Amino acid sequence: MGKYMDLENKRVVITGGASGIGLATAQRFSDEGARVVIYDWDKKQLEQVLSENPSFSGGVHVDVSQLTEVKDAFHRVDDILGGIDILIANAGISFRSPFLDTDYEQWSKVLRVNLDGAFLCAQEAISRMKQQGKGVVLFTASTNGLEGHPLYADYNASKAGVIVLAKTLALEFAPWLRVNAVCPGYVLTPMQKAEYTPEQLKKMNEDIPLQRQASPEEVAALFAFLASDEAAFITGQAIPIDGGETSGIFIKNVDTYDN
Repeated sequence: MGKYMDLENKRVVITGGASGIGLATAQRFSDEGARVVIYDWDKKQLEQVLSENPSFSGGVHVDVSQLTEVKDAFHRVDDILGGIDILIANAGISFRSPFLDTDYEQWSKVLRVNLDGAFLCAQEAISRMKQQGKGVVLFTASTNGLEGHPLYADYNASKAGVIVLAKTLALEFAPWLRVNAVCPGYVLTPMQKAEYTPEQLKKMNEDIPLQRQASPEEVAALFAFLASDEAAFITGQAIPIDGGETSGIFIKNVDTYDN
């Protein structure tokens, strides 16, 4: 039995749901008794995840940056779930590159997936939620959208856009729709492991006040809470889950600075 009884039988769509935070979130909502459909661009990974998680209601192979594919995907959800109660727009990509080495093709690709994808999926979901007069939209943003991080200009800009998109939608569709952005810091996902060496990951942990990275399941737990009635008065917020990363400068040997 799940922790949030009101999530039982809720119709949930999670983009980027075949790996990392998206998969952990899909599994958490399924454990809560929700009816979950996942979207993902990686067809092979999607099929494998669906075979390993028979409790999911289904999955759709879709590139969220493509308008026609997104529209088709939501029509599939209409057939599978008969509507949608909760959207978790999680799909995202990132590349580590100096600003002057970032070509326009890469910039455009990151913005299309991370920001355009959030826009397209939210528009389709909210148009359906409006007919029933209730719903929840949650975006995966990032602490990179709250402050500057070198070597991620395109990713940072896309996530800052997602945060302000969430705030805008929260205002525009209140009081019947709640919209929030979850802002993870460092999370030990396959994408994270692919971008950094073990030595780099160790150095990151040293710079985080809690001295470790989040697990995807911890981020999934925040999504479950925000989607539940327990969070009924939370909307329009960008909520960090970062082990204290954005709290300020972390000085490990703080005793040295005591008076």
